[in-house]
Amino acid sequence: MKADESYLESVKKQFLYYKMLGEKAMAQLEPEQLFASLNDNTNSIATIVKHISGNMLSRWTDFLTTDGEKEWRNRDSEFENDLQSKEEVLDLWNKGWNCLENALENLNPEQLSDIIYIRNEGHTVIEAINRQLAHYPYHVGQIVFYAKQLKNSEWTSLSIPKNKSGNYNAEKFAKEKEIKNFTDEELKRLK
Repeated sequence: MKADESYLESVKKQFLYYKMLGEKAMAQLEPEQLFASLNDNTNSIATIVKHISGNMLSRWTDFLTTDGEKEWRNRDSEFENDLQSKEEVLDLWNKGWNCLENALENLNPEQLSDIIYIRNEGHTVIEAINRQLAHYPYHVGQIVFYAKQLKNSEWTSLSIPKNKSGNYNAEKFAKEKEIKNFTDEELKRLK
C-alpha cells in the first residue's frame, strides 16, 4: 500500500474510533444528562455535538471546491442549547459524521496535496484532515470527560480500565509484534 493510501486508511479508522468513543460515552447517560451544563461558561454534551456537527457539515460539504467555512453556517448558533431530545442529538451527530465519512470515502490519494480553503486560508487536503483530526477528538474528549462526571452509576471504561494497565500491557506483550493501526483492536472492542 502506498503512503497516501495508508494515510487515508489510517485517518478513516481514527475518525471512526473517536466517533465510537463519543457514542459509547453518550450511551451511558440518561437522555436528560445530555443537556446538563455546569454553568453559563460550559457547554452541554448536546451543544458540543451541535458544534461538532456544524463544523463537519461546513468543512466537508464540497470541501474540494468551496471554502470550508460555508456562508450558510452560523457558528454562534451552534452554542445555543436548543436541541430537545436524545434522538435530535444523535441525528445531528450522525449527520455530521456521515458528511465527513462520505468526503473521505470519495477522496483519492492523489488529491491529498491539493489546496483547499478554510476562511480563505489555503491548506493542503492533508493539513485540513489533520486540522480536523485534532479538533474532533478534542471535543470528543470533552464529551467523555463530561459524561463520566454526569454518570449516576458505575462508568464503563472506554479505554484501559483504572488499575488495569499491567494486565493490558501483559496481554499486548504476550503477542507477536505486528504492524497494524492501533484502532483495529479498539474498534472491535468498542462495538
